[in-house]
Amino acid sequence: MALHTELPIYRTGVRLLDLAIKAQVQMPRTVKRALGEKITQHCVEILDLMALANASQREVRARYIDKLLTQQRAITVLLRVSFDSRYISREIWADSIELLGSIGKQAGGWLKTANRAPAV
Repeated sequence: MALHTELPIYRTGVRLLDLAIKAQVQMPRTVKRALGEKITQHCVEILDLMALANASQREVRARYIDKLLTQQRAITVLLRVSFDSRYISREIWADSIELLGSIGKQAGGWLKTANRAPAV
C-alpha cells in the first residue's frame, strides 16, 4: 500500500485545496467566511478522507470513498454558487471543475476496486 501522499488523487486534492484558498481570497468580505471557508473546509475533509480510505481495510474503504464523493459534490455546488454570483473568476471556476472531475473519476475507480476486491 502506497502512502496517501503518493497517490495521484491526493495530489489532485492538494491542487484543489490550493485553488479553494485562492478563491476564498478573491471573494468579497461579506461571503469570504461563510462561503469561502466552507469550500476550503470541504477540501480539507476530502484530503482527510483520502488518507483514511488509503489506510483502511476494504469494507471501511468504500464508506470513506462514498463520503469523499459526497464532499466532492458539495464543493461543486458551492463553487457553482460562487461563480454564478461572480464571487470567483472564470479561471478559478474552470480549473476547479477540471480538478473536481478528476477527483470524481479517480474516486469512482477506487470505489469500484474497493467493492470488487476479494475478502481477506
